[in-house]
Amino acid sequence: MNILVLNWQDRLNPFAGGAETHLHEIFSRVANAGHHVTLYCSSFEGAKAEEMLDGIHVIREGGRNTFNFQVPRRYKKDFRYRGFDIIVDDINKIPFYTPLYVREPIVALAHHLFGSSIFTEAGMIAGTYVYTSEMLLPYIYRSTPFIVVSDSTKQELVGKGLPADNMIVVPNCINRKQFPFAIPAPSAPFAPVIAYFGRLKRYKSAHHLLEAFALLADEFPTAKVRIMGKGDAETDLRNLAQRLGLNTAESQRVEFLGFIPEERKAEMLASAYCVVNPSMKEGWGIINIEANACGTPVIAANVPGLRDAVQHGDSGLLYEYGNIEALANTLRQILRDNDLYRHLQKGAIMFAQRFDWDTSARAVLEEIEKIIASPRHSQN
Repeated sequence: MNILVLNWQDRLNPFAGGAETHLHEIFSRVANAGHHVTLYCSSFEGAKAEEMLDGIHVIREGGRNTFNFQVPRRYKKDFRYRGFDIIVDDINKIPFYTPLYVREPIVALAHHLFGSSIFTEAGMIAGTYVYTSEMLLPYIYRSTPFIVVSDSTKQELVGKGLPADNMIVVPNCINRKQFPFAIPAPSAPFAPVIAYFGRLKRYKSAHHLLEAFALLADEFPTAKVRIMGKGDAETDLRNLAQRLGLNTAESQRVEFLGFIPEERKAEMLASAYCVVNPSMKEGWGIINIEANACGTPVIAANVPGLRDAVQHGDSGLLYEYGNIEALANTLRQILRDNDLYRHLQKGAIMFAQRFDWDTSARAVLEEIEKIIASPRHSQN
């Protein structure tokens, strides 16, 4: 098959996140199965215009902020003549609205919609642009098959008016070779590291972790928070750590480690006592499963996406989003109760063992083949 994938970014983009990891892991396997995969995405400083990444032919063009206008122009000028069997429309940020101009069969990939949470991240003007763009989805994509990454995303799209019988759920997974699937040896003396791992964006709410830790800092004097990741909220987080008295000239209770290379991810997750994911909303939360595969429990906000990637009471614990006292109490519980902690460590590994990119890639490939072979498309 000849497959064109449309996404705002590729795996090497400095702004890449879970959606780009999902795309790369799935379609590199599709390419390695003998299919031709082209990814069209925006460019970034220092990027090559074209290159091969693990079997995917990556074409980069246009800027990050206006790439949605670039897509229809390039399709009408070039891609429509290349004999693609199917177009994969990765809906991430502002949709490309491919059903309005694409002739080939289309399958949409959806991680999550921003909804009203975009106003926390982008402000009123940009937020209104994204929010309004998402509102058009049920009208433009009503007849388009969807592959979604979680039951939460499926329910969200159905709530917007898209038909449930036109969707399948294929979960995000992990690279099993990258992680130990073992409980790390306990550290002595007890000096627990509470970790945040991910992009530093306002809607991801890492500031909630700092506010909750401030309530526990005196109670657990050897504990510390480790923030791993980069983003435009970093300066605010550093200032907050100082205002809360967590980082002073005498003591640094919050460490900012910046970007962690992929080859060090397992090591850093395994060294954490627990990982906290306080985001307002996610499509899934790959880091939850990656932490679990290192024997590290996850404490996450009970929101769409994150609740799909945490088995409450087994692989981690859920708390009410935005409830700082509830987050502090959950951290206190896991820091004090050794039996609960050991139970969560064992459950974390068992839960993570369910998720394999090979399985999800096969499911995506089977769905693509089914769409292409359907009578509606075979007549075109």
